[in-house]
Amino acid sequence: MKTNKYRTHKCGELTEKEIGNIVRVAGFVENIRDHGGVIFVDIRDDSGVIQVVSNDDSIFDGITRESSITIEGSIRKRAEEDYNDKISTGTIELLVESLEVLGKSLNVLPFEVITSREVAEDVRLKYRYLDLRNSKVKDNIIFRTKVIDYLRKIMKEENFLEIQTPILTASSPEGARDFIVPSRKYHGKFYALPQAPQQFKQLLMCSGFDKYFQIAPCFRDEDARSDRIYGEFYQLDLEMAFVEENDVLEIGEKIFYKTFKEFAKDKKVTETPFPRLTYKEAMERFGTDKPDLRNPLELIDLTDVFEETTFRPFRGVPVKGIVVNDIASKPNSWFNELVDYASSIGMPGIGYFKVNEDMSFAGPIDKFLSEYERDDLIDVGNLKPGDVIFFIADKSNAYKYAGLIRDELGRKLELIDENEFSFCIINDFPMYEWSEEEEKYIFTHNPFSMPKGGMDSFNGKIEDIVAYQFDFVCNGIEMASGAVRNHDLEIMKKAFAIAGYEEEEIQNRFKALYEAFKYGAPPHAGMAPGIDRMLMLLLGENNIRETIAFPMNASGSDPLMNSPSEVSELQLREAHIKIR
Repeated sequence: MKTNKYRTHKCGELTEKEIGNIVRVAGFVENIRDHGGVIFVDIRDDSGVIQVVSNDDSIFDGITRESSITIEGSIRKRAEEDYNDKISTGTIELLVESLEVLGKSLNVLPFEVITSREVAEDVRLKYRYLDLRNSKVKDNIIFRTKVIDYLRKIMKEENFLEIQTPILTASSPEGARDFIVPSRKYHGKFYALPQAPQQFKQLLMCSGFDKYFQIAPCFRDEDARSDRIYGEFYQLDLEMAFVEENDVLEIGEKIFYKTFKEFAKDKKVTETPFPRLTYKEAMERFGTDKPDLRNPLELIDLTDVFEETTFRPFRGVPVKGIVVNDIASKPNSWFNELVDYASSIGMPGIGYFKVNEDMSFAGPIDKFLSEYERDDLIDVGNLKPGDVIFFIADKSNAYKYAGLIRDELGRKLELIDENEFSFCIINDFPMYEWSEEEEKYIFTHNPFSMPKGGMDSFNGKIEDIVAYQFDFVCNGIEMASGAVRNHDLEIMKKAFAIAGYEEEEIQNRFKALYEAFKYGAPPHAGMAPGIDRMLMLLLGENNIRETIAFPMNASGSDPLMNSPSEVSELQLREAHIKIR
């Protein structure tokens, strides 16, 4: 049997069983150490590190760190005082007999590989091939592979069929900006990269496939955040025919629960079925449709309490409250930090008072309250001595600000259990929202969702229409969106008409679905867990880019490939493009 000329063993797989044997390894020079005239070289591959020594140190002349080399020699036991319990090969070493440099590295590196995660992100990304040699960075990518393999295993066990859908497609209004691709063959026309395989997976259901999934690349021209990468991301896209909302929710629960239990064994994961809240309930209780349920604090509605108040900031606007028990003794500096945070998110300030032992209130707002309002607050807030109640009042952003203050209180008070993955499902999202900018109703979520009540839902107020739409949320992060799809052409036309689409425009922009729905489209529903976000949580990373082999930076450029870049005049001419 022919042997590989570069290696017979992986570095990290060598054990004391190989002592006395001749082996060949290949990898990168991680470190070169001179211990009083004896040179030790650490060789690293993707399995681990082996220490290399020689009876003739001249064999290492000219070797530079991060060069790729192949070495042949015998394995021997280290002296006991030289054991290294930080690596799996810490009791053995390789005595070199021959060495060949396969690829020599420059002597000066842009950064130390072993500490690359501490380097500025743009430098890491410019030299990503070096950054990926860092064991932690590499392990993240290996972990990604394992999770995706496991997700495929779950889907196939549930009899889903993996099908690939096109990357070049048509522009579609799915809530974000498209990446458009000019056509050389069709003058003045453009393809678009898919924001999601939405229409194709619905067409697969119309084609008679019962359960579809794919590990789908999605492209959206949206600014990056810590939990959203610019440009391209991956989701576990799935769709099912002849199902109701609960069928999809149960599949989603199974996917998240099994995956998180498999890869986060030392952490608590919400048991199924996950808590389910309507959008309205989530906003009322937590001020957000992405609540972190690890935080026990909830909002209370104080609008009625201050209906006739003489305190102008609370008059005629929604007022939310947050009660925190037993923190009245905290120093003023603690409260001042919260006031500063409120200012940083755009609030004019945040009111609060402390409850004294005699149930009187201490705080600047107290002098504006009537006895009736004080009694009402004690009752509504279930206040006790030592409690503090915070007030958030704003004409249009009371929920948003209250949700952010709740999150900040959870952090400051260390109420969040970092060893827990707390899942919930938010459903019954509003179908539409009013856009001040466009001066019309627009879709809040997926425009292809079925309104609850079908055609009858349009008989009431537009703002009261809710859709069969849902999100899976974990620790305050949206993990998946899904919906029961609108498979009825008449309901679809009515739904899009409210958002300002004429029937001719629907025909032109969604021609395939429009025509397919004329031929017995089945009821269908689906969802799409975000793979990158799942990995971010499972790995405990604060930045989603740490889960991706070759991410763009936060501003949407790639220092490694120097993209986006200019193209030649010939390329522009062929695509019928002129730069203005």
